[in-house]
Amino acid sequence: MHKQHDNHKNEQNIPQPIRSDGAGAIDLGPRNIMRDIQNPDMLVPPITDNGLVPNLKFSFSDTSMKLNHGGWSREITVRELPIATTLAGVNMSLTAGGVRELHWHQEAEWAYMLLGRARITSVDQEGRNFIADIEPGDLWYFPPGIPHSIQGLEQCEFLLVFDDGNFSDLNTLSISDWFAHTPKDVLSANFGVAEQAFHSIPNDQVYIYQDKVPPSLENQKVLSPYGEVPLPFKYELLKQTPIQTPGGSVRIVDSSNFPISKTVAAALVEVEPGAMRELHWHPNNDEWQYYLTGEARMTVFTGNGNARTFDYRAGDVGYVPFATGHYIQNTGADTLWFLEIFKSDRFEDVSLNQWMALTPKELVQSNLNVGPELIDSLRKEKWPVVKYPGFSYYPK
Repeated sequence: MHKQHDNHKNEQNIPQPIRSDGAGAIDLGPRNIMRDIQNPDMLVPPITDNGLVPNLKFSFSDTSMKLNHGGWSREITVRELPIATTLAGVNMSLTAGGVRELHWHQEAEWAYMLLGRARITSVDQEGRNFIADIEPGDLWYFPPGIPHSIQGLEQCEFLLVFDDGNFSDLNTLSISDWFAHTPKDVLSANFGVAEQAFHSIPNDQVYIYQDKVPPSLENQKVLSPYGEVPLPFKYELLKQTPIQTPGGSVRIVDSSNFPISKTVAAALVEVEPGAMRELHWHPNNDEWQYYLTGEARMTVFTGNGNARTFDYRAGDVGYVPFATGHYIQNTGADTLWFLEIFKSDRFEDVSLNQWMALTPKELVQSNLNVGPELIDSLRKEKWPVVKYPGFSYYPK
C-alpha cells in the first residue's frame, strides 16, 4: 500500500504535455522524464510560440569527451548545433601542470576562464612574446595564426570560442604533429643539431599532456630582443565596472577596451532572480551564448509569425540568429550568469523599450493600439537587465 501511494505521488509530479487551456494530452509512451523536467517550455510551449524555428540549444553534457592525461575537452560546432555557423565552442579542463600543447589555429581563439588558474604563452609574427597567468573571469584572445599554449597552474576549466562554426579543436596545427610529420634530416638541417636529438619526439599530435606545475611567472619569464606584444592578449573582465541596472549587471568587452580582440565581442550578463535581459536584438551578427549558472528561458522571434521558446541551464549553449528579437528570463531561484558572444569587433544591441521611447508616442500608440499606461512607462535610457516590483517572474 505504501509503495503504491509513492508511485501515485511520483506520477502526479511527472510533467505532462498539457497546457493550462486543456490543449495536449498525457504522454503514456517511452520518454526521458528528466529531459522534460529540464525543458518545460519545450514540453508545453507558450501559446505565443509558432512556426518553424530551428533548434537554438545544445548542451555540453550531450557532447563526447576527449580524455587525456593532463585534462579533457569537448566541443560544440555546426555538427552539434547546425544553426551556429559564426562561432564554435570548446569546454576544456587542465590538471595542475596539464598542458594544451604548443599550437596555432587558422581561426581566432577567444577564451573565458571559468575556474582555477592557468598560464598562457604566445609569440607574434614580429618575435614579440607574451606570458601571463589567467584567473577566473579573465579573458584571452589569440589572433589567427599566432602560436600559443595553455598550462594549468592548478585544476582549471575554461571556455574557448573560435570565430568559425565549422572549427574543431581536434583539427589544429600543433608542434608535436608537425615534428612527427617532418623528415628528421630536415629537422636536423633546420635546427643545426644531429638527427639523434629527435629520436624521442612524439609519433603524432600530443594535444593535452601531463607535466609538472611550472615555477612562478617571474622565474619562467623569457625576454625577447623584440620586446612584448604591443596589444596584450589578456583582459581582466571582472575588474571592469559593470553597467548596473535594477535586476542585474552587464560587462561588455570588445575591441574598444580589449584592442587585440578584432573578431570576437562579448558581454557577461548577470540577471537576478525575478529579472530578465530585456527584449532586444543585435544588428551586427548572430549571438552565441554560454550559460554559467542558474536557469533561464528565451523566446526567439524570427519574423513572419515565427517564434520558439527554449530552456537553458549551466553548461548549455544557446544561439540567436542575426537581428532576431529575444529576451533571457531568469526562471530559477539563483542568480543567472551567462555570456553573449559575437563574431564582431564591437558589441551592439537595440533595446525595444528605448526604440519605442524615442519614437513619437502617437505613432507607437496607433501602431500597437496601446494607451498611456505603457507609453508613459517607456525609458529613453537603455537598461540591458530589467526588474520591476510586482512584475517579476519567480519559480513556483
